[in-house]
Order: sequence, then C-alpha cells, then structure tokens
Amino acid sequence: MSYEKVEEAWRLSEAARDYVKAAGHEVSIQEIFDKVFIPSDLVDIEKTKSEGGNPPKVFLKSPYGLQFRPEYKDWIPFRHGPVTLEPLNLNP
Repeated sequence: MSYEKVEEAWRLSEAARDYVKAAGHEVSIQEIFDKVFIPSDLVDIEKTKSEGGNPPKVFLKSPYGLQFRPEYKDWIPFRHGPVTLEPLNLNP
C-alpha cells in the first residue's frame, strides 16, 4: 500500500511539472495550487491551507505530501504520516 501512495505523490508532482511546461508563461505557486493541486481528490485541502508553510507544502490524504523546492522550482514527495511496518511476504 505504501508504495502505491508514494507513486500517487510522484504522479501529482509530475502533473504540476507538466502544467508548468505546457503553460508557456511564468507560473506562480498559487496558479499550480489552483489548477493542479486543489482539483485533485488526493489533496487534503484543509490541512494544506492550515499547515502549508514556507517553503509551500501540499498534504495528501495519504501519509505523503509534496514540498516545493525553490532552488529547483519543483515539487518532491515527503512523508508526514506515521510509519507502519508491514510484514514482508517472501512467498511468491
């Protein structure tokens, strides 16, 4: 389960990057929020608004989120929820 949630975060990060590339103009962080993050059903909007901080963070409904890296002007996943270890199943 955890791997899939990280992949969701990366896909949302890629959607933000693709939006910026396709825009053809300088894109503000607010525009990315309005056009990419807020419409996504993955985003915990209330938590993002209350805890977003600086640099900006987007909290997902999963234990993951995205944090803006100003030096690269991109969004990378981070973990904000508890870590739960699941037993490793080595049987095929």
